[in-house]
Amino acid sequence: MSRAPRWALVPALCAVALIVGPLAALLLRSPWSELPRQLVSPLALEALWLSLLCSVSATVLALALGTPLAWLLARFDFPGRRLVRALVTLPMVLPPVVGGVALLLAFGRRGLVGQWFELGLGMSLPFTTAGAALAETFVAMPFLVVAAEAGFRQVDRRLEEAAAVLGASAGFALRRVTLPLAAPALRAGVALCWARALGEFGATITFAGNFPGRTQTLPLAVYIALEHDPDAAIALSLVLLAVSIAALVALRDRWLETA
Repeated sequence: MSRAPRWALVPALCAVALIVGPLAALLLRSPWSELPRQLVSPLALEALWLSLLCSVSATVLALALGTPLAWLLARFDFPGRRLVRALVTLPMVLPPVVGGVALLLAFGRRGLVGQWFELGLGMSLPFTTAGAALAETFVAMPFLVVAAEAGFRQVDRRLEEAAAVLGASAGFALRRVTLPLAAPALRAGVALCWARALGEFGATITFAGNFPGRTQTLPLAVYIALEHDPDAAIALSLVLLAVSIAALVALRDRWLETA
């Protein structure tokens, strides 16, 4: 392996320092002696439970809806496919607050869809736990779709054709051939989707609000705690940091496969 050119080392080291420096500061300035007490406080436990509930719900919903969409995008050429792909991935670059406003206009009490929920089902999504899960699904599902589509594209279609020749139905081939071969990409997509949902802030606070016990997830609790209890904010931030590291570890094998 050749040596790295000197002209690239300085900006590369600066890039690493820009990322690692704030994380190191978080670890060095953490009140480790107070950490156990902060993590078992009612605020932390309530926010952690709500974050897990909403993020897991969002991931399950994204998996149920996003996997078929990714399969269609990967295997079928239909009119407007590129537009659909662009629209589906738009939340990845869209400011989360804008996503929250869009959700309000769509699912609010006077929204395009929300008014029918209100009139027909007596159901309101904004400022509820279900609304928080929906906001997290909106911002996190594109990560699953992108990873899953890439996984489906990597599956050798000749294996599916061989299964069809042997008499397997299309559904059987999908379940027993395609999905197992695409499973590593699906697992990576699930991990990314869950981690993104767990850390969501902007769309959640805009669409679901910040109500303790109902919509106040960990990121929102960090934001509130930072104003009056910095130690609690740091402790909750460490929880999110640990989750992010766990997601990276879970994705390590997937990255090594594609490296």
